[in-house]
Amino acid sequence: MLYSEDKYRFMYAALQEAEKAFKDDEIPVGAVVVHKNQIIGRGYNQIEKLKDATAHAEMIAITAAANHLRDWRLNECDIFVTLEPCIMCTGALLASRIRELYFGASDLKFGACGSIYNLAEENKTNHEIKVFSGLLTKESEDLLKSFFNKKRNTINKID
Repeated sequence: MLYSEDKYRFMYAALQEAEKAFKDDEIPVGAVVVHKNQIIGRGYNQIEKLKDATAHAEMIAITAAANHLRDWRLNECDIFVTLEPCIMCTGALLASRIRELYFGASDLKFGACGSIYNLAEENKTNHEIKVFSGLLTKESEDLLKSFFNKKRNTINKID
C-alpha cells in the first residue's frame, strides 16, 4: 500500500463524486477537500448542468470548503481529485492555499500538476502545493474511459 488507508478513503470519496458526474452525463471528475481528517467540501463536474465553464469538480469543492470554514484560506486542507487539475483549477488551488493535492489519473491534454505543466510545485508563486499522483489511478481512468466510450457509441448510433 503506497498511501495510508485514510488517503484511499478520501480518494474513494472523490471517485463517488465522479460517479455522480457520470450519471449526470458530465465528464466524470470528482473532488473532495479534507481538513483535519474530515471531508469539508465535495464537488463533481457540472459544466453542462450549470452551463458554466468554471464548474469543475475542484472549483465546486473549494467553494464548499471555504464556505464550511468561512475563510478563503485553505492552508490546512488537502484536496483529492480523480483527474489531474487543469490550469484554471491549479490556479484556484494555489490561490486558496491548498496544502497537498492527491490525484488519480494524469491529464495529458490539460494537466497542470505534472503532465504538461507543474504549476503547483513550480515555486514561482507565493504558494506551493505538494503533489501526489497515482492514487486509485486505474479506477479513475476506467470511469473516464467508460464515459467516453459511451459517448462514442451514442454518436455512432446517430450516424
